[in-house]
Amino acid sequence: MTDEELVQLRAQAATGDLDAVAQLVELAGERGDLEELRRLAADGNTDAMDLLVELAGEREDLGELRRLAASGNTDAADILAELTDEDADDDDGENDETE
Repeated sequence: MTDEELVQLRAQAATGDLDAVAQLVELAGERGDLEELRRLAADGNTDAMDLLVELAGEREDLGELRRLAASGNTDAADILAELTDEDADDDDGENDETE
């Protein structure tokens, strides 16, 4: 998709075209475009929010997960808890080996 087509798609989405919004979410996910997903999620798109949380979890992006959890996203909070528990478990395991 060209930049011009992307601009046109965003314009369509801004007018309330739900198909355009869905396509933007899909494209942003494929590109890993967190900024686009953040913007769409801020506009209330739950698919964009779900994808943003998923990508942040896959990347183990603790900063992004903390931001999302602080804004009230329970899925992000759950993933953050899992990742930080795993980190704590990994740290404990490393300490046990050196003792």
